[in-house]
Amino acid sequence: MALDLFRARETFDSSTDFTVGIEEEFHLLDPATLRLVPRFEELQAAAREDPVLAESVAGELISSEIEIRSGRGEDIHDALARQRDRRRRLFALAGERGVALGATGTSPLSDYRDQRIIDTEHYRRLDEELRYVAWRNNTWSLHVHVGVGGADRAVRVCDRLRPVLPLLLAVSASSPYVDGRDSGLHSGRSEIFTRTFPRCGVPDAFGSWDAFAEYLRVLERTNSIIEFTQVWWSIRPHIGFGTVEVRICDAQSTAGESEALAGLMVACVAQAARDEDEGAPLDDLPPRLVEENVWRAIRYGQDGRLIDFARLEEYPSREASTRLLEWTAPVRAELGIEPAFPELNGAQRQRRLIDTGAPPAEVFAATVRETAQTYATEVVA
Repeated sequence: MALDLFRARETFDSSTDFTVGIEEEFHLLDPATLRLVPRFEELQAAAREDPVLAESVAGELISSEIEIRSGRGEDIHDALARQRDRRRRLFALAGERGVALGATGTSPLSDYRDQRIIDTEHYRRLDEELRYVAWRNNTWSLHVHVGVGGADRAVRVCDRLRPVLPLLLAVSASSPYVDGRDSGLHSGRSEIFTRTFPRCGVPDAFGSWDAFAEYLRVLERTNSIIEFTQVWWSIRPHIGFGTVEVRICDAQSTAGESEALAGLMVACVAQAARDEDEGAPLDDLPPRLVEENVWRAIRYGQDGRLIDFARLEEYPSREASTRLLEWTAPVRAELGIEPAFPELNGAQRQRRLIDTGAPPAEVFAATVRETAQTYATEVVA
């Protein structure tokens, strides 16, 4: 199926600013052992009995993972209301069938070699194309789509957000475990996914729709991709929706953190769009410098230090959310976005338990309790 880039440009040119879509990924778990269980197809079939869930539940590579999508919200508040309703329905559905849900960037207890890839044409193709890279990708994340009108404008918003990505990753880190052991990292998910998948991580700055579209044409002509979603960058203009999709964040073990991060991502996209409209200077860092901060976020999260390249000095990465909130203050006031973050993020809370000698099962059980207590609190209308 050829990429219809003419239609994609029209989609962006008719897009409405700052509509929002939220995508949250959850582990499917045995409540007794907290190990992954391949129950996606069963839950998907059951979800068809609920018209809301039927259009909101999606698969993500392996049968022990499920994604819930808000659909298009008119703004962040509408998207959050939609997502809360869908979460409640999903948690009730899973609970009725004896499935627990978890929300961290990696699974501390289950071996990726035991997981089964979903049997669809799309995932069969990925399995054949990527092999070990796909098999190894047992990861969970939080994605947010933000409407941005204008194809050139959307590409340049992505360009402006490249240096912001490591800060969002540091704030969101929640995956210290890889292959059942303490990896020493704060975002093992990023190391597994971003460092292994092709066409992944921080993209180049393209500057225009034409340059971005030509890159996609080259990939298509050389049989590197057959669909746009095979470009797995940490931020991308989504040609099907007319959105800027932010994909850098780990899944969050509490609903409050997930919602705060979603709000912050929306604010970052909206502020970048405002800066573009007003001709603010572009911080056009080369990929090698952005990647330096990405690595620091992966390794140390909010316990480390990031680099302020404008001043060529380090600063505590615990300041990442504060810096982003300060930068986005004008547009947040306009959109009514006031995200609040806990003192310690998911990775830090897990690492504090690890430091006491707690085994992976105990640490993960604490995160699953957080998820159960916070994600299913809204009343379904």
